[in-house]
Amino acid sequence: MHFELLSNDKDTNARVGILHTDHGSIETPIFMPVGTGGTVKGVHQQELRDDVQAQIILGNTYHLFLRPGTEVLEAAGGLHQFIGWERPILTDSGGYQVYSMSGSRKINEEGVKFQSHLDGSYHFFTPERAIEIQRSIGGDIIMAFDECTPYPCEYGYAKRSMQMTHRWLKRCFEAFDASEPKYGYEQSLFPIVQGSTYKDLRTESAETIASFEANGYAIGGLSVGEPENEMYEMTEHVCQYLPKDKPRYLMGVGTPWNILESIGLGIDMMDCVMPSRNARHGLLFTWNGTINIKNEKWAKDFSAIDAGSEAYVDQVYTKAYLRHLIKSGEYLGVQIATIHNLAFYLQLVKEARKQIQAGTFKAWKDNLIPTLKQRL
Repeated sequence: MHFELLSNDKDTNARVGILHTDHGSIETPIFMPVGTGGTVKGVHQQELRDDVQAQIILGNTYHLFLRPGTEVLEAAGGLHQFIGWERPILTDSGGYQVYSMSGSRKINEEGVKFQSHLDGSYHFFTPERAIEIQRSIGGDIIMAFDECTPYPCEYGYAKRSMQMTHRWLKRCFEAFDASEPKYGYEQSLFPIVQGSTYKDLRTESAETIASFEANGYAIGGLSVGEPENEMYEMTEHVCQYLPKDKPRYLMGVGTPWNILESIGLGIDMMDCVMPSRNARHGLLFTWNGTINIKNEKWAKDFSAIDAGSEAYVDQVYTKAYLRHLIKSGEYLGVQIATIHNLAFYLQLVKEARKQIQAGTFKAWKDNLIPTLKQRL
């Protein structure tokens, strides 16, 4: 795996690059659809390839560990073979689930004991176990095991948590270096910057993880409830300390305007459940703003879902028809809405790449964001 930096924006820290992996190349900046349990909900793989034009998708270590389990995944030849996806995959480490299951987990220096949401059984994740499981899943990019702190977070706790994450990171790399990929292609381990919203902690964390020789670096612990301006401030600050010649992955972000602002700060990779989750509730992101397709105003609107979109679903189906499907509880409605939202996100970053290379990114971004934020 290697990162090829193609161009830098003249007015912001945005850049265009290509991340080369054994399962294909990824154009950056890129948005990565989230496929929690081996599926991006509501979309089959052909649609992800052809209509959404996803270049990489995510898998969730916690969920895949519980079901179908590493034994099944290894027998299948890894997650790529199991789900029929020949392009790159990134897997998280389970650290975010540790954060989200605050009521049913216990953290200590060794690792995390947690209770399955499926059957109540108890399991124990250590940094070593997280690497072992991700070797079995077979993602092209795998993540270090970390603790994601909540917001707000008391300074002392944030510091202790960050320091433990750094100790866990050392154990992750030791386990990674002592093991081999299982399916004949390279895997890359990305470490994660933590430190809540404290600049000195973020500086220390960024400098620490930059000292590890990795093919890319991630920024975690943001988009967990903090104000947008704090998220942007921390992102911009951390990017100053991460290697310029490696991709930077901002985890769990976010809205279309979050995506564009983060790109301007120097971020290359992003993921979020928002486009697919919102689609299931009838909330659509378009080039003209956000639509709640359940509203009565769309009942007799026979125009395209999004006239500015290149996606097949946006050219074929109307707002009125999609509203009818969603209101009727038809599965096709969720499928169309999900494809639309994901395709929009991928078109957004595609256009961002064009604008960066043309030297017009900042003006384009600043002009577009107010439109994206409006409710139609």
